[in-house]
Amino acid sequence: MIYLDNAATTFPKPEQVYDAVNKAQRQYAVNAGRGSYRTARKANDVIKETRELIADLVRCPDSKNVVLSPSATIALNQIINGLPYDNDTAVYVSPYEHNAVVRTLHRLSEIYGFTVRQLPVLSNTFEIDIDEMKNRFAVVHPDYVYVNHVSNVTGYILPYKTIFSESKKYNAVNILDTAQSLGVIDIAIDSDIDFLAFAGHKNLYSNIGVGGFVYNSKIELKPFITGGTGSNSLDPEMPASLPGKYEAASPDIVAIASLNASLKWLRSVGIGEVYRYKKELTEYAVERLSKINKIQLLLPEQNEEHISVISFLHEDYTPNELAEILDMDFDIAVRSGYHCAPYVHKLISTEDTLGTVRVGLGYFNTKNDIDRLAEALTELE
Repeated sequence: MIYLDNAATTFPKPEQVYDAVNKAQRQYAVNAGRGSYRTARKANDVIKETRELIADLVRCPDSKNVVLSPSATIALNQIINGLPYDNDTAVYVSPYEHNAVVRTLHRLSEIYGFTVRQLPVLSNTFEIDIDEMKNRFAVVHPDYVYVNHVSNVTGYILPYKTIFSESKKYNAVNILDTAQSLGVIDIAIDSDIDFLAFAGHKNLYSNIGVGGFVYNSKIELKPFITGGTGSNSLDPEMPASLPGKYEAASPDIVAIASLNASLKWLRSVGIGEVYRYKKELTEYAVERLSKINKIQLLLPEQNEEHISVISFLHEDYTPNELAEILDMDFDIAVRSGYHCAPYVHKLISTEDTLGTVRVGLGYFNTKNDIDRLAEALTELE
């Protein structure tokens, strides 16, 4: 199989991850933080070290500010539902947001009555219109700004630093979704980022089952998920301190062990090398696919603002039909549909086409994989 659905979940994983999962499952897959025996302490040590690895990756000075959760979606739910709202709250989102943000904010807007405002884009390039954004911020001061760092539909790299710098002029709380970027693009958390959500199973190359967020704000985040933490069990309140305040339930030690191993692998390879290789692969794929008749690529205007993800349409097939043909006839796995990102399809006019065909490139893909895809598409002309 040629696997090109890495924007959903990276596959395969580094060998170190498979080894770590096997070892964890066999040697210390117990309840971490709930026992004083040796094996439980081992599991707890792995969790502690994993926090430190994430903190080091984003240059967070205190690893206790790294909160682990079962996924980026749950982490974003914890952030979004933990913030205060009323009917006057000014919430801005990019038009590239995932439903983890869109649906969660929609539910809260129905409860509290606030309006979710989209950041403006340039009509010809679909890039964020910074000048118009400044004007809108000046008229309606932002309270919360949500930005998906890299679009999981077009691969557009959003200029979050510029956006957050402007919103901080109004003391906004800034939330960065790095599900498609952490592990590919070097990110250093700073005073403009209040919360940074991440996914383990995408570009951090861990198992499904672990994600989280980095808490970098002075604003109080109410616990959204409550339950047992293994500490102060007679107290009906959640712990007051990080990270326990936001980590109810038994941690998935096997998934966390996989993240621990994948982060060490990523450190050995280097973020710069991952970015360089994936950028080279992305540009090669764009070059090959752009030469195929009946294919319409849906790309950002500027090449330097694009990585990993390529969406396209075919004149003769719907996205679902083409994905099925590629799977059944050529053993090539791509993604089709709307990719859990509703706003962007209005921008790129793919609401009525049933979405797009999406190629998600991973570190373990090769140019030969892209050649196979191009050959298959050429054969269908």
